[in-house]
Parts: sequence; structure tokens; C-alpha cells
Amino acid sequence: MNTLDALLGRVLIPFVTPFKENGEIDHQTLGELAEMVIERGFCDSVIVGGTTGEFISMTYDERLSLFRTVKEAVNGRVPVVAGTGAAYTQHAIRLTKEAEKLGFDVAMVVAPYYLKPTQEGVYRHFKAVAESTNLPILLYNIPLFTGTNIDPETLIALSQIDNILGVKEEAGINPLQSSDYYLGTPDRFKVFSGDDMMVLQTLSQGGVGVVSGGSQVIGDRMKKMIDLFLKGDAIESTRISLELYPFFKSLNQNGRVNPIPILRAAIGMTWKEVGDPRLPLVPATDEERNHVRSVLEQMHVSLAETPV
Repeated sequence: MNTLDALLGRVLIPFVTPFKENGEIDHQTLGELAEMVIERGFCDSVIVGGTTGEFISMTYDERLSLFRTVKEAVNGRVPVVAGTGAAYTQHAIRLTKEAEKLGFDVAMVVAPYYLKPTQEGVYRHFKAVAESTNLPILLYNIPLFTGTNIDPETLIALSQIDNILGVKEEAGINPLQSSDYYLGTPDRFKVFSGDDMMVLQTLSQGGVGVVSGGSQVIGDRMKKMIDLFLKGDAIESTRISLELYPFFKSLNQNGRVNPIPILRAAIGMTWKEVGDPRLPLVPATDEERNHVRSVLEQMHVSLAETPV
């Protein structure tokens, strides 16, 4: 079985889910979004049904419909990852089996949320999902949203399972945990940053790439930054990281923990509108949009939307 970086590359883009005015999924725009990031060379692979796609606000059938739309739109041009995580184990197993039937390359499984399991429960959850499929598994650790951390000891134990091959680590929450992950796991196990602002920090701790929602807007620069760092050009890669920082920071204006509403606005400015998020998330305000636009203009990112 290939390592995940060999299979998926360095920049993995988790799609937003476009919505129509009535709140229904806009499958046509989702397919066009897949086309856009591939045509612009923003990604090495794509993820559907992750946090950025608001999977938590969807029914089971809606999640499967996302899988089908993206799999068809990508049509084998880049690897595709299905977000199959769920709060309870049988739900995650069912989604993962469906992703395997549809021909996905990898399943990304978030830590179980809301239930606040013990680390033993976390271990058993992921083990059961992994044993239910032949797909490679990318664990997803985002305790800021799930309320549960995958502790290093638990992750090290999970890394001994044959098809658990990596983790997406939300490094901004536990900035040194990537080192514990890297040092305690076998060579075949890979660590990806789950935080757009912590990519270089994760790479310097043995990481191999990033799952980057922001790369739907600036994926070309993200790829260049990572390539330069891995080639040993720390100065130029740091310059790009600092150049990107104001954009990533702008996605969390006004105390927003969840960057999705403002990211959706940024995608609209640089490509086309993807609709409002589903409640309880609320759209970016005019003030927030104007600030993001100003940041993108200062970065000389091409804008598609006419300024208000």
C-alpha cells in the first residue's frame, strides 16, 4: 500500500459545499468547483464531505450525493478522499463502506464528536472503521470542533493498524503534538497539517503536506511554499507563509471560530458565488467581505467579483 503522501501529494483541498438560495446542495456548482481547482493547479488531491463541506449539517443521503458528484466530476484526474467521519461508530462504518463501493482512494475519518469518549473509546472507534474497509484511512484530529483529542499514545497504537496511514492534525491547537505523532509512528504513517497557518511548523516536525480549505483561493501559492520548503529554501517559503498569513487570519474575523462563512465569500470573490452556509453558520457580513477583498487585493490575487 502506498504512503499517503505518495498517493495524495502535498496539497489536499477539502471542498466547500455550494448551496442554492433554498438551502439545497448545488451539485452543478460543486462539480464546477472540482473542475476549477484542478484546472488552476491548486491541488494534488481533493476531499469531499469534510468540515469545510459542512458535513455535520447534512443528512446521510446528502453526504452520499456529495461523494457521487465529486467522484464523477474529478473523473480520475486527481485522487479523491471521502470524509466519512461520524459521531457514532456504525454511522462512520456505513459511510466508509459506501465510499469504498464508489471507488474513492482514501477515507478521512474525524474523531468522534459530542460524545466525549475516553481514549479507549477513540481507539476502538477508529479500529472498527479501519477493519470494516480495505481503503487507506486518514485520521482527522480537530479537538477545537470535536471536543476530543487523539492523544499521541492513542495515535501511536492506531498507527500499527495496517490501513491507518496518516493523520490530519489541526496543529494550531496543539502546535507540538505533530512531533509526538511523527516520532512515535512507523515510517509509513504520515502527518498532514490541518491548519493553513501552521503548514511550515508542521513540515518542520516531520509533516508531509496540508489539508487546506484556503487553497480553493490560493492553492498555487500554497503548493509553491511547500515545494520551496522541501527543497531547502526556508527563507523564500517563510516569505510566502507570511504573505498568506493575513488572508488566513481574515477568515476568523470578529471572533469567528469557524472560517467557512468567510472562506465561502473569498471563493465568490476569486471564482464564483457558492451560496450561504447552512444555519447555524451565518454568512460573512459586508464589513468582513470588504476586509477579505482588501487583503486579497494587497496580495495581488485576481478577483472575479465586481466590488460592491
